[in-house]
Amino acid sequence: MGVFVFLPLVLPLSAWPVARLAELRLHPRTATRLLTAVATVMALCSTLCLALLMVVGTAQLPGNPLPDGWSDPEVRAAVPYDEIAGKAAIPALVLVVASCARTLWRHHRVARRARHALSGLPARSVVVLPETEPYAYALPGGRRDRVVVTAALLDGLTAPERRALFAHERAHLTAGHHCHLLAVRLAARANPFLGPLRTAVVYTAERWADEEAAKATGSRRAVARAIGKAALMSHGAPVPTLAGLASAGPVPRRVAALLAPAPAARTWPSVFTAVGLAAWGAAVGTLLSAMSSANSAVTMFLILHAATPL
Repeated sequence: MGVFVFLPLVLPLSAWPVARLAELRLHPRTATRLLTAVATVMALCSTLCLALLMVVGTAQLPGNPLPDGWSDPEVRAAVPYDEIAGKAAIPALVLVVASCARTLWRHHRVARRARHALSGLPARSVVVLPETEPYAYALPGGRRDRVVVTAALLDGLTAPERRALFAHERAHLTAGHHCHLLAVRLAARANPFLGPLRTAVVYTAERWADEEAAKATGSRRAVARAIGKAALMSHGAPVPTLAGLASAGPVPRRVAALLAPAPAARTWPSVFTAVGLAAWGAAVGTLLSAMSSANSAVTMFLILHAATPL
């Protein structure tokens, strides 16, 4: 395996340039899908390599349940600095698994509590709560997807702005933004170097919903006003991990983008642009990460198979 086993752990750095440029230069739909795919693949590859390193580290511990042959010098020689890297991978992988499990548990707990709070209400796609705190969010899953909004927020919006609000939240549900957000959140837990991609996807998912709302209502200014008013009246959705009109992304940037012409819906940027070079760089980094982790996994399997007594 050599140093290739370490590459997936640091290759997420190659995606940092596209994380920033995608926010500014790509259509938000393209940016969200691209960054989510890159983050997910790189997180899986880095976790796989941590697992391979952990096998080497665990085999060196006294009283381990692994076959004795897995601690042979031939196995340890496949990993540079095996004594340090192998043993360091054990707590690192445990931390990754625990952090991802906690994130999944918290996400499902929040969604379950939100659905339980609405269980006594009529099964409608839009739920208006008689609360004094202004907020709105999209609640996916359960028997049906729902848009939750309080009367306090609706009272502060005009009729066109209300239509923009509902179109924005429905866009979150239709496009499955909760899946993108959960995927990049888990990816950032698996590899902290993927944190900038998570931040970028949180913003681009909101921008994607903004553009869909503008298309549905036919007024970019109405959507911009709805976002601005919602941001001034509230602090975002009180339910963490669920997308809302003003709960994520720098609001001034979103408003400025809506007051500008609609972005071009290109599926992939030209390589002769800065964002194109960054996108291709992230794609190459993702490919190298996948190839390195696959090569390391196959090599480790063959070495362990040869070292295992029949």
